Amino acid sequence: MAPHHALTLAMRHLGNIITFLVYLAPITTFHKVYKKQSTEGFQSLPYVVELFGSMLSIYYAILKQEVLLDLIAINSVGSLIETLYIALFLFFAPKKSRMQTIHLVLLIALGYGLMVILTLFLANGQKRIQIVGWISLIFNLIVFAAPLYIMRKVIRTRSVEFMPFPLLFLQTLGAVTGFFYWLLLKDYKFAFANVLGFIFGIVQMGLYIAYRNRKEISQEPMVNPGLNQAVLQPNDIAENVINIIEDDNF
Repeated sequence: MAPHHALTLAMRHLGNIITFLVYLAPITTFHKVYKKQSTEGFQSLPYVVELFGSMLSIYYAILKQEVLLDLIAINSVGSLIETLYIALFLFFAPKKSRMQTIHLVLLIALGYGLMVILTLFLANGQKRIQIVGWISLIFNLIVFAAPLYIMRKVIRTRSVEFMPFPLLFLQTLGAVTGFFYWLLLKDYKFAFANVLGFIFGIVQMGLYIAYRNRKEISQEPMVNPGLNQAVLQPNDIAENVINIIEDDNF
């Protein structure tokens, strides 16, 4: 096996492991929801987006000439896990949030169905793969841009209650492995998208470090980041990193 191919395969497998850990990361969130019998300030958008992203990855992997069974398997498991998260959210959410989630899921399902139908009937072969690839890229860029909303929220409320550090760390690590994987495949558009993901991840962790000990919490609901968030504030970074490792067992 050529060294280049072996490294590409290693990056892909490492990326799959990190992706699986990202899917599992919200378990602590839903344990908290179950104990309190309430979704509190959490919102369903991250889980619906993750579900759509995993379904999109499955479709893209199926279309590739060399069927990527590992990617299909990991994203199939991810789709199941995200579906369970959404079901739990619907069970414990207040009526308004429940209806918003149902409408969002239906909208995403409609969009996904239209994409599959249109690409199957209006495009063939490599052209179809390229179209789905560009859709995936645009979707990833939207996900990476999502933090712009939550960054303002965290700074305003001075609370990172709904910003779990392990999830931020895994997402950032995933962006690093994704960058090298797509770079080795010479797919520079996806490599660039992961550069943005890495930058946002670093800034998110900086924001977490800066505000993790602040006690002022707004009454406004916060979005749980199944996506990404942040803005860097220099505030005794080194000392706080040590505290994070001790407190969060990371």
